Amino acid sequence: MAFDPTRLKYDAHGLIPAIAQDHASGEVLMMAWMNAESLAKTLDSGQVTYWSRSRQSFWAKGESSGHVQRLVELRVDCDRDCLLLLVTQEGPACHTNRRSCFYTSIRAGDEVVISDPMC
Repeated sequence: MAFDPTRLKYDAHGLIPAIAQDHASGEVLMMAWMNAESLAKTLDSGQVTYWSRSRQSFWAKGESSGHVQRLVELRVDCDRDCLLLLVTQEGPACHTNRRSCFYTSIRAGDEVVISDPMC
C-alpha cells in the first residue's frame, strides 16, 4: 500500500510530532514538529525538514549549523498521530551542542545533566 500523508492525524494547526532517533544506536535525539509540506520535503530530499512554530517557517535541520539529519526510515505510530524518524545525524542534534536534546534526567526528585556539550 502506498504511503498517504493525508491519512495522518495532524493537530488543529496542521502539525504532527516527529521524534528523531539515531538509526544505528537507537538513541533518541530530539522531538520537533512537521506539517504535510515539511514531511513531503523530507521524503523528496532525504534531508529532514521540520516546521518551526516560533518562526512559522520550514527548518531544514542543519541549514545553519551544518548538523544535518538524513532520513534512513520513516515510521508512523499505531494512531497515526506521531512520526518516528530514523536518521543519520551529523554532529549534535541539540541547539545546546549536545548529541541529544534529552540530556536532563530526573533522579530522586532532582534534575541532573547527564550529557556534556560536544567539543
